[in-house]
Amino acid sequence: MKLLPCSAAKTTSPAIQNTVEDEMEMATVRHRPEALEQLEAQSKFTKKELQILYRGFKNECPSGIVNEETFKEIYSQFFPQGDSTTYAHFLFNAFDTDHNGSVSFEDFIRGLSILLRGTVQEKLNWAFNLYDINKDGYITKEEMLDIMKAIYDMMGKYTYPVVKEDAPRQHVETFFQKMDKNKDGVVTIDEFIESCQKDENIMRSMQLFENVI
Repeated sequence: MKLLPCSAAKTTSPAIQNTVEDEMEMATVRHRPEALEQLEAQSKFTKKELQILYRGFKNECPSGIVNEETFKEIYSQFFPQGDSTTYAHFLFNAFDTDHNGSVSFEDFIRGLSILLRGTVQEKLNWAFNLYDINKDGYITKEEMLDIMKAIYDMMGKYTYPVVKEDAPRQHVETFFQKMDKNKDGVVTIDEFIESCQKDENIMRSMQLFENVI
């Protein structure tokens, strides 16, 4: 699972400034984030980690918020060998929890907190929300295929071994048959979570980013 690129904190300061300076800096951008104490209570990051993340976010997004086009531009830098536009669109919608067309620092932190420090249940809930493109509470085969195609496009055509044209569809057919327990043509969140928890590869991938920060 790929993360929002604004997480790559770039700081020119040799040391973390104190909270007062951070709060003053926060007041100068167009979107003023919630106080660090509040974000600390709502996430699984410490205040120092939040300060570092905020500086990195502000470096990439000086206005304090990022729209979808900017998000796509930043994300594309991480996958120059492929086309990440579609996957970045789906990822943006998963971070934009209030669906207002922009991702604020708060949105970013809440999503990142789940992806890096969340429980298995929280991570799977977040992943379900990513795959549930129209947010109706179900994943259809078409939605899963759209996400899978986007992932294959992002990884590029020059992968080794070479990926066959119909690989995304085959991948989805296999997964969907496993997940759609009652064969009603849609996957519910309970079916999704149960299937993922029984898949060792998925469970292993859930732990990959736990110690990133």
